[in-house]
This record gives sequence, C-alpha cells and structure tokens, in this order.
Amino acid sequence: MFPTAALLSLSFVAIAYGQQVGTLTAESHPKLSVQQCTAGGSCQTLQRSVVLDSNWRWLHDVSGSTNCYTGNTWDATLCPDPTTCATNCALDGADYTGTYGITTSGNELNLKFVTDGQYSTNIGSRVYLLSDDDSTYEMFNLKNQEFTFDVDMSNLPCGLNGALYFVEMDSDGGSSRFPTNKAGSKYGTGYCDTQCPHDIKFINGEANVLGWEGSANDPNAGSGQYGTCCNEMDIWEANQNGAAVTPHVCSVDSQTRCEGTDCGDGDERYDGICDKDGCDFNSFRMGDQTFLGLGKTVDTSQKFTVVTQFLTSDNTTSGTLSEIRRLYVQGGKVIANSKTNIAGMDAYDSITDDFCNAQKQVFGDTNTFEKLGGLTEMGVAFEKGMVLVMSIWDDHEANMLWLDSDYPTDADPSSPGVARGPCPTSSGVPTDVESQSANANVAFSNIKFGPIGSTYA
Repeated sequence: MFPTAALLSLSFVAIAYGQQVGTLTAESHPKLSVQQCTAGGSCQTLQRSVVLDSNWRWLHDVSGSTNCYTGNTWDATLCPDPTTCATNCALDGADYTGTYGITTSGNELNLKFVTDGQYSTNIGSRVYLLSDDDSTYEMFNLKNQEFTFDVDMSNLPCGLNGALYFVEMDSDGGSSRFPTNKAGSKYGTGYCDTQCPHDIKFINGEANVLGWEGSANDPNAGSGQYGTCCNEMDIWEANQNGAAVTPHVCSVDSQTRCEGTDCGDGDERYDGICDKDGCDFNSFRMGDQTFLGLGKTVDTSQKFTVVTQFLTSDNTTSGTLSEIRRLYVQGGKVIANSKTNIAGMDAYDSITDDFCNAQKQVFGDTNTFEKLGGLTEMGVAFEKGMVLVMSIWDDHEANMLWLDSDYPTDADPSSPGVARGPCPTSSGVPTDVESQSANANVAFSNIKFGPIGSTYA
C-alpha cells in the first residue's frame, strides 16, 4: 500500500538536541483493549493504547512558534539540511479526537476520514498499537498463529481504504539505532513499508529535506530524496466494494532508508529492494464477483469478523511460513474464503507460493515476490517482530483503483487480473472523495490473536 499523509502545519514549543519532543500539547494515547488467546479458546484481555504517526503531527521550532513545515514546504531557515532540521524542530502531542477524528471505546478504534479542527482540516490518519509500557510498539510474531478482528466499513465508499496491516518497524521507533530521534515510538516515529515512501518527513532521525518537492495534487504532502523500506503484511485493505490480503517482502530485514534505484520508483519499480506489488488475494480480482461487497456473501453493509491464519510447514511457531488462510464470520456463520475462478489457475482459496506463482504467470505480472523470498521471507519478518498499523486514507497516486476498480485503466477489463472491484474508473479522485465523503469512517474492534482456531467460534 502507499498511503499519502495529510501533513498538518500547526505550532508548538519544544526542547533541543535532535528530532525533538514538543511540550505545548500533552501526549495522551487513546486506550484500546485487545485479547490474547490460548489453544483452548480462553482469551485474556490486554490493556493497550494507540499512537498517531509522527507524519501527521505538529512540527515547530524549539524556541518559538514558527512552523518547520507549512503546507508541503519546509522552512529553509530552520531546515537547511537534515541534521540541522532535526535539531531545530520538534513533534508535539496530538488532540486525537478534535484534530484527527480518532476515538477509542473499550476494544473499538474508530477512524474518521475528514476532521475539521480549530486551525485546519485533517485528512485521514495512521496509528500503531503500543505495548503495555505505553512507549514502545507491541511486536507480533504470527507464525502458526491467527489474527482476528471485527470491522465495520459500511461507511467507506469507493476511493477509500480502511487498512489494518503489519510492518517491520523498530519497536522503539528507531530511537536506539538513531540517537538524533528523541521522540521515538511514543510519538509514532519510524514508519516504513514496501512502497518505500518518500513522503515521510523524518527518516533515520534526520529530516527528509534533501530534494524535497511538494506534491502536484496534494497541498499537504511532498517527497524527499530518501524513502523508508521494510517488509509488510497487509491483512486488510478494503472498502465496502472490495478487499485484499497481501504479503509484500523486501531483501532487507529491518527498517532501511533507501535512495535511487533501491527505492524502486517509477520505471525502476521492479529493481528496488522491496516487492511493491505483493501477492494479493482479492476475491473480485480472483474471479468471484459475488463474494464480498454490499449485500453479497460477506455483506459489507454490516459488521463482520475477519480471521487470518498463518500456517507453517511443520505446524510450529518455529517452522517456515507456508500458507496464509482467510475466513470470515458474519451473522453467526463461518464463511470460507472464495476460490479462484480464473482460466489457467487451480481453485486456490489461500495464499501459498504456488498460488502466487500461478497468479503472476496468468496475470502477466512481474514476480518480484518470489525473487525476494516469498512466504519464507514474510515468516522471517514475523520472527523479528512486526508492528500493527491501522489507517484510513485516500490515494493521490492511483485513486485506489488498484483495490476497487479496473486497473491499469488502459488495460482491457476482461483481461485476467485487471478487474479488481465494481467502482468506476472515474471514482476515487481525492478532491471528490474528500468533499463528497468527508464523514466516512472505519471501525476496527475485538482484536484477538493466538494459536490456530483459538480466536473465533
């Protein structure tokens, strides 16, 4: 996935010596309970919290009230180079509800799409699950485990993405590896994914100011010389018209700053260190257009449960990841995943290396997933520990058509793999979505994880 952050330009005061912590607004993490289950089906409630990604936060000089970043432009005086900027500027606490439309209640997280705050309008958000110490990320290893949650995306139309996924971030947000990062995971630093995003304002404790250019179609975002890469497991990228589960892998095994060819930008997409396409299972794209959507077998007009199982070759937590299975629970019924219905492919209903290879061949897609290690590499990433991410976003790059419409738009929709959802190719334009669907939201709740078969009835 490639979310583009809505970067706000607000003011705060801070201290010195690196990527700083501001003091104007106290940082208070919204509480969110999750459950860890055992093989017998008994589940223990864990009190956790979520933290807002640093890219959305106020960024201000340490000695006054001058913005270090306004709109999609850095202040040249405060930020003439990466290290000076990290010394001069600080991240402040967040008003989660008032500014960002982020609320929690018990085991439910609700993310609002557009929030009109006192000083500006916020678009989308991205949060991470913190551990019980409230200052480091909760780390997940899901080999031979399953991960389950409820989702309500009945108010999430074409062009939007309510995403729940894992990335291989550092547990402390990178503060130990990069001492100039004084904010750490308590302030949501250290993001990375397989798109190697260039829009992240601070990477490796330094400002991403070199070569920074404001976006041509997003007044709040831009891109710098560096990207930030790591393995990514997309459990859920979805709106009411479509959904995909997608592992992506990289040739690196931790958050890594990239530049040049390694980032895989543009025509070098398949030359970088990460697999940007991934190996996706989207029921609509895989030939079953009646399975998931409004009024369909999995009815997205109502809340339902998503179960994802990570099977290993020897059914142990130390084995090699060999299969990712999906099932759903809705209306008291367990719903098996759809099966592929594509000429030239077997009837797969889960993600295996065989499925991925067959899909790439039939769709005519470049198989970077296999080249960079496939499911084995995804399992290695889980062994190191991955961070849970939840977000809501629109797409300034491709209007989310890769998720819910025909994509690429210049391809024949009848060609295998092109039709990904029922939304028109004219949908998903951010200016339209932000004005017409400002009140959209997604709610994730009842998060559970544990051994296979332990998290659902």
